[in-house]
Amino acid sequence: MSTATAPASPDPRKLVLLGAGHAHVQVLSELARRPWPDVEVTLVSPHPQLFHFPMVAGYVAGRYSLDACNIAIEPLVRASAVTWVRRSAVALDANRRMLRLDDGTELTYQWLSVNTGAVQDRDQIELDLPGAREHGLFVRPFAALGALWPKVVELAESRARRVAIVGGGDTAMELAMAVRHRLPQAALTLVAGTAGVASGQPAAMRERLVLALKQRRINVLPDQATRLNDTELTLGSGARLACDVALIATGVSAPAWLQGSGLACDADGFMTVDACQRSSSHANVFAAGDVSTRQDGLLPRNGRAAVSAGPTLAANLAAMAAGRHATAHTAPARALKLLAYGDGHGVATWGAHTLQGRVAWWWKDWLDRSFVRRLRQTSPPDS
Repeated sequence: MSTATAPASPDPRKLVLLGAGHAHVQVLSELARRPWPDVEVTLVSPHPQLFHFPMVAGYVAGRYSLDACNIAIEPLVRASAVTWVRRSAVALDANRRMLRLDDGTELTYQWLSVNTGAVQDRDQIELDLPGAREHGLFVRPFAALGALWPKVVELAESRARRVAIVGGGDTAMELAMAVRHRLPQAALTLVAGTAGVASGQPAAMRERLVLALKQRRINVLPDQATRLNDTELTLGSGARLACDVALIATGVSAPAWLQGSGLACDADGFMTVDACQRSSSHANVFAAGDVSTRQDGLLPRNGRAAVSAGPTLAANLAAMAAGRHATAHTAPARALKLLAYGDGHGVATWGAHTLQGRVAWWWKDWLDRSFVRRLRQTSPPDS
């Protein structure tokens, strides 16, 4: 393994994996099993571990340890004989095939694959919610939440805390119920925005989620958070909510380095890709997960989609390096959705079918643990 940051060789058979997200850890695992001859592979990622984000509510609820949710990157890098550059990207010029890193290094490539995961635009959030940077606990990147949440739990042992979760999406709802399980005496409010909770869910799913929140004594406010300080959260209605801890679980944004990259992006700034996970404007660039949008709309933009697309991405990168054609990733006609309630229950939906209770949690728990365990079992190839 190497952590050198010198400019890349002009070798025309160079593949750069930008980000160590769910799809790329599967690419590394595949490389460990079947190396690609005469291809120089470089991984660019500052993070030593991948946190399996679908387990975040289980971690907050106290059902998982931090270690149980993490996949270490170094064993995968070592097993796959990939060069690891532990830096972050700050700019990309897709026409010049050049990636600039945060230390000024410029990497050139023949092929690029992007799987950097979701980010929260803290500058924009601070504009919309002044005080968020200083007083809020952001959900992404996970490292800060992972380190600070045990301290919140410890503080709650001395007196009941007033906790607000800002956001109305899946992550915000899961976190609200996880916090209730972990801090049963807390005054807990979900500030869901003017659209309310689960606004994009099917009616049956939304009804179950609204009832689940109510049953767990979670106050849901269809209001906008507008200002945060160390003791209260101000709402768009003018009301003030006493708040000791604010979890910022708003939507994700495209990374800033995509701006001006030359890659085709959608209206929100995310890369657009075809069914082969290939850039719609640059055939030598691939992407998976939160950073990209499928043009056909058949794959959601989230970590679970990156998990499902990982094997196809690995196969297509191998095919490209071997001069073969890429194949389409077949998205399921009905996407399975699993949400945890934090207390050993959950809800699952598949098409028009909805299942709620312990079975839904067991199902989700088994899928998440299986993914982490499978990636940890990667071993160096036989010599």
